Amino acid sequence: MKRPEIKGSEGRLGILLPGMGAVATTFIAGVEAVRQGLARPIGSLTQMNMIRLGKRTDDRNPRIKDFVPLAGLDQLVFGGWDPIPDDAFKSALNAGVLERSHLDPIADFLGAIQPMPAVFDPKYVKKLDGPNKKMASNKRELAEALRADIRRFREERGCDRLVMIWCGSTEIFLRPGPTHETLEAFEKAMEENDPSIAPSMLYAYAALMEGVPYANGAPNLSADFPALEALAVERGVPIGGKDFKTGQTLIKTILAPGLKARMLGLHGWFSTNILGNRDGEVLDDPESFKTKEESKLGALEHILQSDLYPELYGEMYHKVRINYYPPRGDNKEGWDNLDIFGWMGYPMQIKVDFLCRDSILAAPIVLDLALFMDLAMRSGMSGIQEWLSFYFKSPQTGEGLYPEHDLFIQHRKLKNTLRWMMGEDLITHLGIEYYDREVL
Repeated sequence: MKRPEIKGSEGRLGILLPGMGAVATTFIAGVEAVRQGLARPIGSLTQMNMIRLGKRTDDRNPRIKDFVPLAGLDQLVFGGWDPIPDDAFKSALNAGVLERSHLDPIADFLGAIQPMPAVFDPKYVKKLDGPNKKMASNKRELAEALRADIRRFREERGCDRLVMIWCGSTEIFLRPGPTHETLEAFEKAMEENDPSIAPSMLYAYAALMEGVPYANGAPNLSADFPALEALAVERGVPIGGKDFKTGQTLIKTILAPGLKARMLGLHGWFSTNILGNRDGEVLDDPESFKTKEESKLGALEHILQSDLYPELYGEMYHKVRINYYPPRGDNKEGWDNLDIFGWMGYPMQIKVDFLCRDSILAAPIVLDLALFMDLAMRSGMSGIQEWLSFYFKSPQTGEGLYPEHDLFIQHRKLKNTLRWMMGEDLITHLGIEYYDREVL
């Protein structure tokens, strides 16, 4: 495949965020704190990770942000939508993720970010509602209103480019159907207010129609169906998703590859979560939990490949639970019990208690996705960006491809894509060149 020609990263990059709750405000606040020298961008590959180029002996290890032409943090401007009209400062206070000592120095900056009226329907997110909503006679008109918002934001904020990252809540479980097969069917369904068209799909459609890269941070169907996948290719726009890989699933995609690498068996994996933020409240609804459950269950099955290793994983029992517990707030607890077995079938156990902060883990993902999606757009890489699977619980893939969930394979894929884009040799980690005299 021909290496892309990458356009320059000059100018303002607008980051549009459907959903201005805990994740979005933590992301925005963190970027501004870094810009003011009040924090470090910990957790962000684009800002902190090194990338090896050439042989180990070459000692070439630049930071990713110094290797590929990414937009700088000083170029970023922020906007978004939410049914709750609170500005970003009030929303951050309500979310309870960041302390006042971190929010007060940037209060004026955050207070100036007001959410635009959202396309929101409590039929799809049953535990939330708010007055800051758009009204229209059908969903096509709502999508056109979002397109108008995008154009207005671009002009008023002087943006040269835009990206959209879904940071909204998990919608009820939907499967793709006839209304999602073609663009014509999808647009007709919007005009007829078909219930198979969820709000997140309208945001994705509006972004693609306006030439804006779209990444989905929730397990919603959103843009993961043929009509919008084809539209993304036709319009030359990158898309990616789904569901930010944060707490418990992050741990699963670290541990499961290790078990398989050592050919250790797994009888069962029980996972439960306790959280009290807006996400926890939404997931207290069974229909929204079904959407999240599908996302969280998929990773383990794909990593372990029970069809190839039935004697190790063929009878594995996998259970996931999410429990809404308001006192915990955004400080989620993910508890896992693994019943594994080894040599001669002898049983062992692993227990993990991850006291994590969901939005703290998600915020750097939003930053990296925004910068990488913008890079993909400037590189002419349209459609599904599978190389960004590293950031998602349920990676979107092309038709006929199974998703790669192994965190370490995903990481190699991401870095090798960057090497390929910049004309550097891919790293295979073969290492024979250091020892084989004939190769030398």
